[in-house]
Amino acid sequence: MYLQINLMAFYPLRTFTRMIRIMSRILDQVFSEARTQALPAGQRLFLTGDPVQSIFLVLAGRIVLVRRNRESGAPLFLHIAGPGMMLAEASVWSPAYHCDAQALDDAEVAVIPRRWFRTEMTRNSELANAFAMDLAHALQGARLKAEIRSLPRLADRLDAWLAEGNAFPERGRLQELAAELGVTREALYREMARRRKKPAGRS
Repeated sequence: MYLQINLMAFYPLRTFTRMIRIMSRILDQVFSEARTQALPAGQRLFLTGDPVQSIFLVLAGRIVLVRRNRESGAPLFLHIAGPGMMLAEASVWSPAYHCDAQALDDAEVAVIPRRWFRTEMTRNSELANAFAMDLAHALQGARLKAEIRSLPRLADRLDAWLAEGNAFPERGRLQELAAELGVTREALYREMARRRKKPAGRS
């Protein structure tokens, strides 16, 4: 059995929707004069160990935070940020990045200096509250991922992931799902082949 962690368990729908709108409005204001940077699919925005100098807001495409398994070298997806989402929020207080950031699609980000962002938080209570809310959201997602990956059987991980409302990606993106679940692409292919062969109504 796995633990489902969802912000909706903590906030009513109306309150949660209002929080997201407020956060979006504030981030739009903060990044209104930011420079932009385009990233072709596959390009890295930063690498593990790089000094943190900037804060990023995804404007288009998707950017994944990824680490490599020390033994197998397989990628492990920590978080996928899409349009309107900040990237690597915890790096605001970190001297260096603890993961890589790579564009999954052709992407674009807004970039502002970290020093300016931290100064702005001290004088703008709305930004500080919105940022705390964003961190809480990211923490909930990270806990859910960790809970799913703690399941020993791939079949259970996949069931738990699907139970969160996710759907299988197109075949060309199955590597992303494998990295999301913390397994190899080959293991995921075998599990999906097993499910296709399984008679309907049997577990």
